[in-house]
This record gives sequence, C-alpha cells and structure tokens, in this order.
Amino acid sequence: MASIVKEATIDASADSVWDAVRDFGAVHTRLAPGFVTDAKMDGADRMVTFVSGNTVREVLIDSNDAKKRLAYSIRNERFKHHSASVRIVAEGDNRCRFIWTADMLPNELAPFIDSQMDLGMAAMKKNLERNKTAA
Repeated sequence: MASIVKEATIDASADSVWDAVRDFGAVHTRLAPGFVTDAKMDGADRMVTFVSGNTVREVLIDSNDAKKRLAYSIRNERFKHHSASVRIVAEGDNRCRFIWTADMLPNELAPFIDSQMDLGMAAMKKNLERNKTAA
C-alpha cells in the first residue's frame, strides 16, 4: 500500500487552521480555494471538484476537535482503498504544523496523488496564512 505524508509549517494559530480544516463542506472556500473549485455536501459526504476538473466523493470518517484531526476516504472506481487524515499540531501561539497523510491502493496512483497533494498543500498554506485571523 502506498503511503504519502506531506507536512508544512503554517504561520497561523492551530485553532484558526483547525477551524478551516474541520469545516468539511467549505474546503473550496476556507481551506484550499484555487485547488478545490467546488464542494457540495451529499448527506455526510462531500463531492469535491478540483481545478483539474476531476470530481471525487469524500466520506468523512472522523473529526476530532480535541486532537485537531480529521479523517476521510475517497470512494471511486480508481481506488481499491483510500484513507487520508489531516492533523494540526500547535508550535506556539501563531504557528502550527499541518500533517496530511494518504494511504492508497493501487500503488500506481501514488505519483499522481503525491503531485496533487503538493499542489493542495501549497494552496492551503497560502490561504491559511493569508486568512490567519479568520477563525
């Protein structure tokens, strides 16, 4: 199983970053605008459209405020398995560590997902640092 981990230091408080991450239905406006162009809730799931035009169903597995951790899974015909999580760890009052992990099968999808996660992380870092007081 392929496993990809992306980490970034965000110059914003852990609380403000977590507030954006935990807003599952607003990923396109609060977390990753420019990378995610639209998100629509379908029950507890979200249908996410990326700048590439790809749309996926993301199933919320868990959102834990105490641990500042959100877990989700992509469900589609390309993946035999997909699970991902985001964890926010405070590194002082106005800085935090954003840790994004994705595990998937088949392994052949890993290079594409890795490059997409790079683009997504760059968009999130830019947005979260620009909007650090928006919590």
